[in-house]
Amino acid sequence: MILLAAATLAALPSLAPAAETRCGWISNPTPRNWWLDDRDKTWVIMTQGPDDQEPEGMDLIPDISEKEYVRTNGNYGYACACLSVETDGDERITRIISFRQLKLSQCRNDKALKFKG
Repeated sequence: MILLAAATLAALPSLAPAAETRCGWISNPTPRNWWLDDRDKTWVIMTQGPDDQEPEGMDLIPDISEKEYVRTNGNYGYACACLSVETDGDERITRIISFRQLKLSQCRNDKALKFKG
């Protein structure tokens, strides 16, 4: 009986969110505001304000200004990156699993992404 129950549970699809790889422009225009613009849409990573929700794994994003980076507002700006994430399926990144910053040219040359200066 226990083996049958274990086999039944193992056959059920996982209810855990699946990781997705999302690559594009990562923007940090002002404190605690982060977005990722990829080929599909703009994903909200975090916004400043009363509903400020920092996703798990936010600490995996290093200081993006230490590599190829475009400064747009004092110490703030944007870069090109790939992230492994979980999303709410709508517009929010709910968990960051990994982060890799890329050369700006990689996003600039990707015709599926909107061009940033």
